[in-house]
Amino acid sequence: MRDANCPECQSDLVDRREFVKRAGATTLAATATLPLVGAAATSQAAQPADTNSTVKQLHASLSADQRKEICFPVDHKLRHRISANWKITDPTIGDDFYTEEQRKLIDKVVHETTSGDGYDLLRKQMLADAPKGFESYHIAIFGEPDDKNFQLELTGRHLTLRADGNRQDKIAFGGPIVYGHGESDPKQNLFHYQTKRVNEVFHALDPDQAKQALVPKAPPESRVKIQGEGGSFPGVNVGTLASDQKELVESVLKTLLAPYREQDVKEVFRILKATGGLNKLHMAFYQEDDLDDDKVWDIWRVEGPSFVWHFRGAPHVHAYINIGVLG
Repeated sequence: MRDANCPECQSDLVDRREFVKRAGATTLAATATLPLVGAAATSQAAQPADTNSTVKQLHASLSADQRKEICFPVDHKLRHRISANWKITDPTIGDDFYTEEQRKLIDKVVHETTSGDGYDLLRKQMLADAPKGFESYHIAIFGEPDDKNFQLELTGRHLTLRADGNRQDKIAFGGPIVYGHGESDPKQNLFHYQTKRVNEVFHALDPDQAKQALVPKAPPESRVKIQGEGGSFPGVNVGTLASDQKELVESVLKTLLAPYREQDVKEVFRILKATGGLNKLHMAFYQEDDLDDDKVWDIWRVEGPSFVWHFRGAPHVHAYINIGVLG
C-alpha cells in the first residue's frame, strides 16, 4: 500500500481565494449525505434549528484573554483560508486554555452541525487522525453574536467544520468545508463507502456516457471555486442521463450529505434547485491513482454552477466541498 503521507497534510496554512460571499465576490483555498435511512434521519430531525445559541453561549463564557486569542472580526483573513491540515488558532480544545464547560459547548456545536451518525463518524475520524482526537483540534469565532455572518470554525487534521446558525442565504455550511481520513487502505478508510456509492453511478452509465465521465487526470484537490452559470465542468452532464440514472445520482448525493444536519442538507438542495437542479451537475471519475487497480475510481468530482464536491481518495481521503450561489 502506498504511503499515507501527502504534502497537503504536512502544510499549515494556505490562503483561499474562492470563498463565496453573498455579495457575489469570490475568495476560497489553495492548499475545502441527504439523510441516511432510518436512524440517521431521526437523529437529524432532533437537532436544534439554530446552533448560534450554543456559539453565543460559548462566546459569552470567554474571558477577555481568551477572546484575544480566538475571536476575530467577521471578515478576518483567517476565515478565508482552508486546508486539509491546519490550526486556525494556537490553543487546542484540550488545553487548559478552555474550561471543561467550554469544551462541552464546543462538542455540542459539532453535534448540532451534524447528524447523529455524522457526529459519530467525525469523532471517529478525529480520534484516528489526531493524537488526542477531538481535543487536538482548534476553533476560532468570527464576528459578534448579532452579526449576520457570526460563525465558529473548527479546524485540524482532515477537518474543517463551520457553525453559522444557517444565517447566510445561498451559502451552504457557512462556507467551504473539508473532511478526510489518514487511513491509506481504502477498504479501511472511514469514507470509502462514499467512493463505492458514487461508483455505482459510473457502473450505471452506458459506454458513451462512461467515456465522457472518465477523465485521465484530476485537478488540484482544493480547486473548488464556484464558477456560476458560465463555468466549465468536467465529466458527464447529469442532465443527459436517463431518469433512473438521475434518480441514482440524487440518491448518491443524499448519501454524501448524510453526515450533516437536516437544515444544511435542505439548503444544499434549495441552492441546487435555484441553479438548475441535478440537470446542471457533472460527474467526473479520474483514472489516476486507482488504488488496487480495481477500476473503483478513488478520485471523483461532482460539480455544477453552484456546487463542487471534490473527493481525493488516494493516497488517503481529502474531500473539499463548496456550495453556494454567486451574485
